[in-house]
Amino acid sequence: MAAKLSGPGGGSRYTIGSNAEMNVTPMVDVMLVLLIIFMVAAPLATVSIKLDLPPAPPPSADKPKPPKVISIQKSGDMYIDQKQTSFATLIADISSALGGDNPRAETVYIRADKEVRYAQFMQVLNSLQDSGFYKVSLITEDRI
Repeated sequence: MAAKLSGPGGGSRYTIGSNAEMNVTPMVDVMLVLLIIFMVAAPLATVSIKLDLPPAPPPSADKPKPPKVISIQKSGDMYIDQKQTSFATLIADISSALGGDNPRAETVYIRADKEVRYAQFMQVLNSLQDSGFYKVSLITEDRI
């Protein structure tokens, strides 16, 4: 706390008035010392470690297969891409359309009209899962 030793004002000869201003000089000194310490210590904190990383694989030239989409219409008609199918032949048709031996590795997309009965949609989904098609994605429309 600073003191005011002289100046006009009332009071006796031995009265010391107080100064309401903060002395910031010690704070500035401490901040400058900390700044210098951090500036000296920062380059020492970066340590270089030699790593032998494996090379990145080259980008594959193979184009991914186009996805197979099962479309279910309001009337109950089902299509695999543009080819019409029925529930009885759905699994055989989707397997031949995908051409893969492992149905677990294949992704099947389902697009259904909003008026399709829920039971019919779940019947298609359950038959796909029973046949080993576990990667099933649903296609929806974006609402703007």
